[in-house]
Amino acid sequence: MAWRSSGSSNAALVANLASNGLIKDDRVRQAMLKVDRAHYSPYSPYYDSPQSIGWQATISAPHMHASAAESLLPFLHPTARVLDVGSGSGYLTHVLANLLGPQGRVVGIDHIESLVEMSRQNMAKSQEGKEMLESGKVKLIVGDGRKGWKEGGPYDAIHVGAAAKEAHQDLLDQLRSPGRLFIPVGERYGQQYIYVIDKAEDGSVKKSKEYGVSYVPLTDFDPNISE
Repeated sequence: MAWRSSGSSNAALVANLASNGLIKDDRVRQAMLKVDRAHYSPYSPYYDSPQSIGWQATISAPHMHASAAESLLPFLHPTARVLDVGSGSGYLTHVLANLLGPQGRVVGIDHIESLVEMSRQNMAKSQEGKEMLESGKVKLIVGDGRKGWKEGGPYDAIHVGAAAKEAHQDLLDQLRSPGRLFIPVGERYGQQYIYVIDKAEDGSVKKSKEYGVSYVPLTDFDPNISE
């Protein structure tokens, strides 16, 4: 049903995702309504498909953002700490911040400095986004997301927006007990799957293989990549 969910506006896109069963929770619907994808996607922002944002990166399809947000939702309480790895355009970082209270915090991390700067500019296009950056509710930083960002942890929820070769131990170590990691795992031209990994209060880890996907890889920074 994803291919039927495109719209002529942000409101139409979200409405179609909901009517097609791709958004099930009203908290997620409201959070996505508040973030205009046109601020984050320069091309076809209301199509339910991945779009290029430059630097060989993409903004994921809206239905995938909805799926990630709904999967993490049980751990997105008002004061939660959230890490968004491969934050790219900053769109999902903003949506996740909408699902927290004023004392919640979201860190978006990407290894391409130009993308991080663009994501800050994208978020500042709305008054709400600008206030999130100014208040520190959202922090967008440059770094190797595979190593997480220990300074902001432990995290109640971690989202990874590019395909990792494995569920990196640093991310699991920075996950709170209890906490949840949503991560695509697999090779670029091979099979990739979403894994939902829960850490229980006693520190034990349970991995659940969910569904097949196709993501750009979570890789080392390549200085030869240009916009």
